[in-house]
Amino acid sequence: MTTGTTTRLRRALRREIPSTVGLLADERDFAAMRRYRTFAFDDHPTYLKEVEALLRTLARQGTHTTVTLFDPDEYASYCAETGLDPDRPASRSRFTDHLATTGARVTYTGQPLTALLPELVDTAVRRATWEYATTLLATLGDCADCGRDLGRDALDRATRLLLALLDGAGPGTHHLVCSVPAAGDHLLAVLHSTHDEHGTHHHDPAAATEFAAVLATGLALGSPGGLVLRATRPGRRDRLHGWRLADGDLAPLTEAEVFAAYCTDARTGEPLPPEHGVDHRAGFPLAPDPDAHRPGHH
Repeated sequence: MTTGTTTRLRRALRREIPSTVGLLADERDFAAMRRYRTFAFDDHPTYLKEVEALLRTLARQGTHTTVTLFDPDEYASYCAETGLDPDRPASRSRFTDHLATTGARVTYTGQPLTALLPELVDTAVRRATWEYATTLLATLGDCADCGRDLGRDALDRATRLLLALLDGAGPGTHHLVCSVPAAGDHLLAVLHSTHDEHGTHHHDPAAATEFAAVLATGLALGSPGGLVLRATRPGRRDRLHGWRLADGDLAPLTEAEVFAAYCTDARTGEPLPPEHGVDHRAGFPLAPDPDAHRPGHH
């Protein structure tokens, strides 16, 4: 076999091997890594420029590449648990490989870093929110009276409520936001969905699962959260609907309450001008859920 043939075959083989790039997304994380002698970069902008150049090179070679967030604190803990020296490139490589199966990641498709970074951070936040919500639901245990799993029960109810909201909004594109205070934290979930003329809903199943988990957390804890839905159809004005989470249930807001929620600055309390081309509507009634107020079900 000639040298040229060997080189060609090795290049072909490299294209078969996926690659993962661990990215230090902000200045604080970058500064934390500079304490390691073997970390080669001095400033964050140059680091980001080189990462983007690497991603382009991998793409030109036909390599499937994913990008994941490299967290210095998690890295230090990982090295302590595994006995690795954190001041070695091989240790950073092993941690990045670990993140490829456990961390939030985004596939690189040639998008500029200015677009990839916000997508990656949003993916990480969504994943952390889902993990927090599902962990909280899993720790609720069983109902002392009926023996049912409280977390599973709340998740089933939340799934039914989500379908009722999407059905009630009718055909069009829907943007839903659910906000729930929980155990000193604040959970936020967003879902984009399209409802076609045949009554079929089209959305990302993972996003729907995350949304249901956050809503379920609010239902299970009886948190005073809220849910808003924006409905869009071509040739019509957008509609804004709202509901409040109270006592483990989802109750419609009045038209005036929806208007006040959207037209008040949450930080200052000052009024805001209403958005042009948008109607503020009361939350539409949802069919009673048989599990909403189960006697003795806490």
